Amino acid sequence: MTSPPPLTHARRARLAVVGNPANRRVRFFQDAVRAALLPEARVVPWLDVLRGGARFLDGETVRLDSPGEDPEVERLLRGTPDTTRVEGTGLWYERFTAAVSALAVGVRSAGAALVDDPDELAVLFDKRLGHGRLHEASVPVPESPTSGPDAPPVHGWDDVRSLMAEIGTRRAFVKLAHGSSASGVLAVESAPSGRVQATTSVERGPDGRLFNSLRLRRYRTEHEVAAIVNALAPDGLHVERWMPKASQAGRAADLRVVVIDGRATHAVVRTSRSPMTNLHLGGARGDLDAVRTAVRAAGGRWSEALEVCERAAAAFPGTHCVGVDLLPSSGWRRFAVGEVNAFGDLLPGLTGLPGSGAEDLDTYAAQLAALLRAPATGTTPRTTRTTMSTTGTSTP
Repeated sequence: MTSPPPLTHARRARLAVVGNPANRRVRFFQDAVRAALLPEARVVPWLDVLRGGARFLDGETVRLDSPGEDPEVERLLRGTPDTTRVEGTGLWYERFTAAVSALAVGVRSAGAALVDDPDELAVLFDKRLGHGRLHEASVPVPESPTSGPDAPPVHGWDDVRSLMAEIGTRRAFVKLAHGSSASGVLAVESAPSGRVQATTSVERGPDGRLFNSLRLRRYRTEHEVAAIVNALAPDGLHVERWMPKASQAGRAADLRVVVIDGRATHAVVRTSRSPMTNLHLGGARGDLDAVRTAVRAAGGRWSEALEVCERAAAAFPGTHCVGVDLLPSSGWRRFAVGEVNAFGDLLPGLTGLPGSGAEDLDTYAAQLAALLRAPATGTTPRTTRTTMSTTGTSTP
């Protein structure tokens, strides 16, 4: 599968969404469907998928949404009833990708059409494979010694120290290969004296178990950092150079850019006083107009920044919508891609960029509009961007 199927007139009233029924993501998509004066999408719960009871109907177009924020779904995927635990992402990935593969078979057998390519989802949910795919496509990314399918596994802290030395950096991000929403991410710094510290949302309990927290912590000894890394390593780790980010109003800044059907449609600036800009970890939305001004002042073009995001999305042509984490370098002159998120569209209330074709639409309405486009030529709705006026399981 190389691109999402267009919704033909025969399919337009036959939408289904695989999601958690009570989740706001499903609600936002249903709001977009109702606003388009279409019958509500049939909701196929992730619980039914994981328990083998999901059924699809002939002629349906099936959209996948995040399996997150449901305790029972999390328990089935991670093998633990405690949804605050950090460990277990390796098992989550194994079970999630197996479920998506089985779901795809069921969709095809029923005569329905799946919007996204399950093989690409498996790459998008492995930061090592995703980074390697972007690198192969000549998309600028932070340097990484764990990029691609042939990279060496990371067995623990000793490997992380060796890999940081290999790429000649004292500052690196250590990430769970299958993590999301900054879970298990450590921003590691080592001084010439040998002192090591890390900033992370991981809370380490007295018994060594790791928990997600909404409060960032700083671990100031190598012993503490090593203990966390060693506990996470069995789930798979990805290491990449920590690139100095641009700043806005004295805060580190990056962007989540949503690319729908090959075109950058929505963007939000995220700022923070910490290395993690995720909004749920205390980050705040920044000023997009100020970003455009800063890029122009640095001699760059905002359209080039959006083109980097579209090139990143083009590396996953079978995925209808992605959220691209765009990293501006200090000075706002160059951009790199941190990662590409399969479910990176949760940006409530944000409407499209000027010139994007989604000016009055949120991310869900814009996705639906793209699917509803059925060109007379019978080609897929994926488009190539020509001009753009100088106008985010993934929580931005």
